[in-house]
Amino acid sequence: MPPKKTAPPATGGARPRRPELLATAAEVFAEQGYNATTVRTIADRAGMLAGSLYYHFHSKEAMADEILSAFLTELWEGYDRIDAEDRPPRATFEGLVAESFRQMERHRPAVALYQKEARTLSALPRFEYLGESQRRFQELWTRTLRRGVEDGSFRAGLDVPLAYRFVRDTVWTAAVWYRPEGRKSADEIAAHYTSMVLDGIAA
Repeated sequence: MPPKKTAPPATGGARPRRPELLATAAEVFAEQGYNATTVRTIADRAGMLAGSLYYHFHSKEAMADEILSAFLTELWEGYDRIDAEDRPPRATFEGLVAESFRQMERHRPAVALYQKEARTLSALPRFEYLGESQRRFQELWTRTLRRGVEDGSFRAGLDVPLAYRFVRDTVWTAAVWYRPEGRKSADEIAAHYTSMVLDGIAA
C-alpha cells in the first residue's frame, strides 16, 4: 500500500507538474529498467520527497502505465490513419516507418521502456494491452509486407515473418541511440531507413 499522500516539501520553487514528473519517470525507467527503479529514485531525480510523489501517482506501476499508454495511443492513431488511407504497399511501409520515428521523437524514453520491459510487464493484469498492441503491430506490418509481395512492390519469395522481425528490430532499437536534438530529424532518419531497407546499400 502506498504511503499516505503528503503535501510536497516547501522548497521555495514551483511544484513539479504531472507531465514533468512523467517525463522524469520515463527517463529513469529507460535508464534503469522498471524493476530496478523505485519511487524514491524518481522522486530524487525530480527534486522532491518520495512521499510527495504519491500526491500525484499511487505507484510506479501507475506511472509506467500512463507513460506507455500515452505512447501507444499516439502511435496507433498514426498507424490507423496511414492504414485507412489505403496507400500502395510501399507507400504504406514508408508511412509506418516515418510514423514510428516521429513517435520515437516524441516518446523516446517510453519507447526504450517498451523495448526493455513489454514482455515482463504484459504478464501483469494492468499491462495486458501491451500484448494486444504487439499482436496488432505484427498483423499490420506483415499484412503490408504480404501486400507488397502480391503486387510486385517487394520481391517474390520474401520470407515475410523474417522480414517483419528484421524491420521491427531495425526501426525500434534505434531508440537506444536516437536523440531528438541530433543533427537529423525523425523524418530524415526514416527516409534513410526506408531507402536502405527497400533499396539496399549496394551501388
